[in-house]
Amino acid sequence: MSDILRAVILGIVEGLTEFVPVSSTGHMILVMPLLGIDEGDPSFRFWNGAFDIFIQLGAILAVLIYFWRRLWRLTFRPADTRWHEHILVKLLVAFIPAAVIGLLASDFIEDHLKNPSVTATALVVGGVAILLIEYFVRHPRITDAATISLRLAFTIGLIQCLAMVPGTSRSGATIMGALALGLTPAAAAEFSFFLAIPTMFAAGFYSLLKHIDEIGQDQWVILAVGFVVAFLVAWVVVAAFMRFIQSHKFTVFAVYRIIFGGAVLVYLLSRT
Repeated sequence: MSDILRAVILGIVEGLTEFVPVSSTGHMILVMPLLGIDEGDPSFRFWNGAFDIFIQLGAILAVLIYFWRRLWRLTFRPADTRWHEHILVKLLVAFIPAAVIGLLASDFIEDHLKNPSVTATALVVGGVAILLIEYFVRHPRITDAATISLRLAFTIGLIQCLAMVPGTSRSGATIMGALALGLTPAAAAEFSFFLAIPTMFAAGFYSLLKHIDEIGQDQWVILAVGFVVAFLVAWVVVAAFMRFIQSHKFTVFAVYRIIFGGAVLVYLLSRT
């Protein structure tokens, strides 16, 4: 299989899974071996490091463009808006936990948690969590993501840190955490996507600097292909997802996670 085709497939996987609660990192970890990308591959560090990170930037660019009008209005609110009510302050407060814990734990996560067994287990556990939250949370009261308090923003930021475990899903953790804290599905998804912008850009550029030496001159084309594909697919998925949650629950994602994660665990156990 050519590297360009690999880049296209992985870009599609990233775009499809980054912003729905099924874990893009988990899917990348599980799909790469199917494309012949494993630790025995000389280019494994490139695909699992620089490439994986770079295409996430393409996906988050799709969110930035999709929500730009809403973000523009919220950013340039009336001058009499109190500082702690501004969306940028809330996003900064929510971003801090992931920034601190990410810096402290990034090496441990890459060395010990990015493997199929951890990923599959997290997929199943996350699926069960989605079902439980949907069952017990019945009456959300916050309909506008921009109106949440600083305390709620910080709490959602703490919950986001759970997604550092591959297979958990950043969007899944933040959306379901926000639902549990009283946001409607649309408000929870919107705040999750807003929070993804600083979180993923910061994590992406930090990790890219760490892996920059893994990129050869002939690999920039591969990065560009993955970036563009991830961007285009993510844009379509975000638009479809925001329409979907207006009238549907997250049950389908929970069932998918449990079935997919369970199947991977059965497969891994069968090989031992």
